[in-house]
Amino acid sequence: MVKYRRSNWLNRLLLGWGCLVLILITQVSYATTGKTLIVVTEPVFPPFEFQAPGGGLQGFDIDVVNAIGQAAGFQVKYQSIPFDGIIPALKAGTADAAVSAMTITPERAKVVSFSRPYFKAGLAIAVAKNNETVKTLDDLQGKAIAAQIGTTGAATAQKIPDAKVRTFDSAVLALQELSNGNVEAVINDAPVTQYAIKTGNLQDVRVVSQLLTEEYYGIPTALNSPNLELINRGLTTILENGTYAQIYRKWFGTDPPPLPTSAFAPSASATGPASLEALKVITNALPALLAGAVITLQLTAISVLFGLILGSLIGIARFSKTLPLRWVARAYIDFFRGTPLLVQIFMVYFGIPAVLKGAGMTFSFDRFAAAVLALSLNSAAYIAEIVRGGIQSIEAGQSEAAQSLGLDSVQMMRYVILPQAFRRMLPPLGNEFISLLKDTSLVAVIGFEELFRRGQLIVAENYLPFEIYAAVAFVYLVLTLLSSQFFTRLEHWMDPVKR
Repeated sequence: MVKYRRSNWLNRLLLGWGCLVLILITQVSYATTGKTLIVVTEPVFPPFEFQAPGGGLQGFDIDVVNAIGQAAGFQVKYQSIPFDGIIPALKAGTADAAVSAMTITPERAKVVSFSRPYFKAGLAIAVAKNNETVKTLDDLQGKAIAAQIGTTGAATAQKIPDAKVRTFDSAVLALQELSNGNVEAVINDAPVTQYAIKTGNLQDVRVVSQLLTEEYYGIPTALNSPNLELINRGLTTILENGTYAQIYRKWFGTDPPPLPTSAFAPSASATGPASLEALKVITNALPALLAGAVITLQLTAISVLFGLILGSLIGIARFSKTLPLRWVARAYIDFFRGTPLLVQIFMVYFGIPAVLKGAGMTFSFDRFAAAVLALSLNSAAYIAEIVRGGIQSIEAGQSEAAQSLGLDSVQMMRYVILPQAFRRMLPPLGNEFISLLKDTSLVAVIGFEELFRRGQLIVAENYLPFEIYAAVAFVYLVLTLLSSQFFTRLEHWMDPVKR
């Protein structure tokens, strides 16, 4: 009996040790071959990264990273993010690496760590086909130039004397700005521009043959990330075994040029910015942010004014006895309230000129006018419902009394209904003004430099997203509080009892 118990105890001990060893082997295997890296990218940069027809991502960069993961033994999970948000995401630790045709520069190397170069590229100038005057950077002095925000193309454009630089969230929008005739040139990576001209609807654009720079793309990670060695090991493997050359020939139809092991010697001072330096950046940024706040207020006030005029007419049209007029008013409200404001801005600024150009007419939009038009049309739909609700809130006896005095419908609306309804409409109109004040940040997508865009441009230069965007948020908060106080005092002034 004692012998049986000892044997049973020994079997359990051996079974426990076996399970423990199996768990350790599984964990080690998972750590070496089952690791998953979150890689962020902006999939609007063909042929490097863009959406596949059936969903998912495709492109040269995507194939390279997938091959690196296979060679180094890790899985890849992609996440889409705007280009100017890539470095902030790496600094915040929300991503392990990024691949988005990012040029290795000394400024970027101070805040992120780059892999060895994986692509040799250079900037080029794109101009209209009939433009024979622009051949070099010197020819762009004093001219309007488009570029993608946060790129070396944008940095190069900023150095051109007296140039009017317009930055966009993607290279596609910058090239569309050139196609619409709003700028003289686009400074962008040469392979991307050539691919867009070859495969896109940009037959009226050409690339100046001369390359402006010699640049190298790298895969960025957080500073001193342990994933960097893993990525470099996989990249070296595919460079040596011919996999990289196969991918290069697939996308560019030629053999790849030789690549160095490093784009430049790493700087000894490549550390994160100190708190004192961040405070200095914010202090220097305040004048630009305040100037952007003034533009934001102007944009909001003008848009609300036009929206109030148009919205009042549409709201009154909802009470028309003419059925088609009521249907048109209702359709307008449903369309502009049922579609995103961001889409409406794209339709107004990029869509209308493109459609008219396709019809053989030359037309270009001023950015301020396009922003006011889009915001006014959107605001009018909401104000129309506010006006309708305010008119319906007036008692029926008021209309009957006006009719008994011999007033027609226009006089009744002007002298009796609207003065009373306007006082009741003030609170929702104040809310609409404050909402529109914040929604003006959306016009940043067309390169209009209001408050939010000014913050984006500063972040693209200094890579301090939290500090700069916190300052932007504070300015917005001050503007909304002042607006709220203004409408509160206006309500008191129009209330005969409180006054």
